[in-house]
This record gives sequence, structure tokens and C-alpha cells, in this order.
Amino acid sequence: MQRIGVIGAGHVGLVTAAVFADLGNKVICQDSDRQKIKKLKKGDLPIYEPGLSKLIKKNVKAKRLSFTHNLPEVVNKCFIIFICVGTPPREDGSADLSSVENVTRKIAQNMKEYKIIVGKSTVPVETGEWIRRTILMHNKCKVEFSIVSNPEFLREGSAIKDTLYPDRIVLGVEDKKAEKIMRQLLKPIKAPIVITNIKTAEMIKHASNSFLATKISFINAVGHICEKVGADVIKVADGMGLDKRIGRAFLNAGAGFGGFCFPKDLEAFIYIAKKAGYDFGLLRETAKINREQRQLLVKKVEEALWIIPGKTIGVLGLSFKPNTDDIRFSVSIDVIRMLQKEGAKIKAYDPQAMQEARKELKNVKFCRNPYEAAQNSDCLLIMTEWDEFRHLDLARIKRLLRQPILIDGRNIFEPGQMNKLGFIYKSIGRG
Repeated sequence: MQRIGVIGAGHVGLVTAAVFADLGNKVICQDSDRQKIKKLKKGDLPIYEPGLSKLIKKNVKAKRLSFTHNLPEVVNKCFIIFICVGTPPREDGSADLSSVENVTRKIAQNMKEYKIIVGKSTVPVETGEWIRRTILMHNKCKVEFSIVSNPEFLREGSAIKDTLYPDRIVLGVEDKKAEKIMRQLLKPIKAPIVITNIKTAEMIKHASNSFLATKISFINAVGHICEKVGADVIKVADGMGLDKRIGRAFLNAGAGFGGFCFPKDLEAFIYIAKKAGYDFGLLRETAKINREQRQLLVKKVEEALWIIPGKTIGVLGLSFKPNTDDIRFSVSIDVIRMLQKEGAKIKAYDPQAMQEARKELKNVKFCRNPYEAAQNSDCLLIMTEWDEFRHLDLARIKRLLRQPILIDGRNIFEPGQMNKLGFIYKSIGRG
């Protein structure tokens, strides 16, 4: 059992804290937001993640997990401290590391004995060096410490599974003592461990996310060609995916990728490369293709309706992906704003994200279910591939719509089936 501190009660921090507590460790999760901590102590989660509420309640009850806003308390009581604070993008694409610097400084000021400080937030290469310098500058007691980079690879919607059963664990370490302790901590998690130096570990995270983003944009670009020549991008992806060198994952053509990780990490890696003296044109094109997918959806709506101003459009899906309430960089939110700018009236429904969406969207009617969103709408637009939408009563949807127009931004239905049902059906990359 280890005494673990987790700084930051966001998605990564809460999942990390809950999983390590469930593995038998004593964990304190800290956040500077007092209201968030107050809610967590009452059992209210600030995010939706399948299974997380149950896991947190279980470990709070077992007294393995607690919450506090007091950072010095965490430093005083914990041996291994994970930094899981946000690193939002700046306008130039670089990561804002203000929170990382602030937390590191406070850790240093309160350290009185050896600690292992683990960077789990996604950060640009050389951040580990800055963390080390900051601690050396502000640690008045001059105690020994180790810096470790342990980037997260969890996906929202399957974060607990991804943490407990990852494809790999990356550990950037600079000394054998920290490596031995971290290996022991992670021993219950059965996965290959990649041991590198800190800079390499930081690079692995950005390179991984940027590659996956490139794979998505590649198949979306292929989808454009498929539409023009009458091919089916789904069959193309199936054929490509059977090649073990390529694989089928992340070859789903659609409205493009969103969320807090891929867009942010892609821009950050472009900035990192530029700073290092390399023009990463491939990644710039990846980002460009992704932006264009939003315009493609609006164009499909326009082609189906002819005139957008004054028309009512039902939108199914507001979160950037299913099984989360996260709307950060959501393609759906962007497309709704673009349609509103064109003069459309919007009705929207999402199983989990409407509370967050209400904070961002104006003049949108939020509906109780998909059928209310479809009722008297001129077309229905699917933007998130929730399982609920895969099992819609399509005959009922058709009756409720003013016109039987369904635009599928996630390719969840078959064109042949939709045409037989009498829909004017438009999908992505299927000519």
C-alpha cells in the first residue's frame, strides 16, 4: 500500500484516484475548487463517466479515498504525488502550463521529505525539466525528490477500463529508486511497461494522439473521394483494417474528431515541432481536414433543405463522443453554431451532455428525448454515436419529421435500409 496524492479532480485525476484506491492504496484527491470538493465529499461527481460514481463511493466508504482542497495536506501525508491538472491550449497552439507550475511550486514549498512527483497531465516535451527546476528553486528544506512522467492514455467513456487494462504503461524516469517504487505501485495493472527518460515519455503521449488524429483525418479525406466516385468508405475502411499493419480502429469516417485531447494535443505537437525547428505539415493538414468536416455537415444540411433560414433542425448528440458529458471542442456544438449563423432554429437532445450544453448554447430548445427533437423538425442530424440513437424507432422518427430527411454525421445507419424506409438519407463518405 502506498500513500498517494492526486492533484486535480478532473477526468484524469478522479479516475486515477479511484483506481489506485481500489487497488488498495490510501489516496487523497485535491482540487483548488472548493465547491467541487464539497460536492465530491457529498458523493456528487462533476463529470459523467460510466462506473466512476460507484467506484468512488466504494472506496470512500472503505476509507481508502478522500477529498480535500488543502494541497499542503496532500504533500505532508502522501509519498507519491500525481499532477493531473489541466493544460488548456493557448491561441498559438501551445499548452498553458500555469496550473502545472503553480502546483509544482506549492509542492516544493511544502516538501519536508523525499517525494516522487509524477506528471500525468499531457505536457510538452521538457516540462519535466521545468518541474525539476521549479522544485529546486522553491524547496527551502532541500530534500531529495524524483520526477516521473507517466502520461495517461484513457478514453472518456471507458476511462476505468483503460486505466486498469491499458495497452501499455509509459514511465519516464531518471533514477532507479523511483523506477523501482513506480513498478511496484503499478504491478497490479497487468500491462507492458515502457521505461524511457522523461523527454521520451512526454513525446510518446503527443505522438500517439497526433497519429490517431491523423488516422481519423485520413479516412475522412478518403470519404470525400468515395462520395465523388460512388464508393463506400465503410467498406474501404473494413478492407484496410484487415491489414494488420493498419488496423481497423480509428478508421471511422464521420463529422470529425473533437474532445479536449485530440485537438489540443495536435496543435500542441505542431507548436512543439515548430519550436524545435521542424514544420510538421502533415499535422497541419490533419487539423485542416478535421475543421473542414464541420463545413461538410452544414453543406449536407443545405443540400437537403435548399434554404436553411427559418428551418428547424433536430440535433441528436451534443457530447464530443458517446458515454461522456464532455462537450469541449465538440463537433456538434460547432455545427449547431454554424447552422444558427445560417438562420436555422435548433432543437437538441443528448443522454448526458445537455446540462453542460446549456451553458454554451443560446436559443436552442433542449428536448427530453430524440422523438421530441424530431417532432416538426425539417431534418434530423445525428452528431454523436450514442447506442440509444442506433436503436431509434425509425418509423416513428419519419412520422414526426416534417420532411423525412436524416443526415447521419456518424454513419450509424445503412443507406439501403434508410432508403427502403423512405428517408432522404445522407451520410459521410458513402456515394
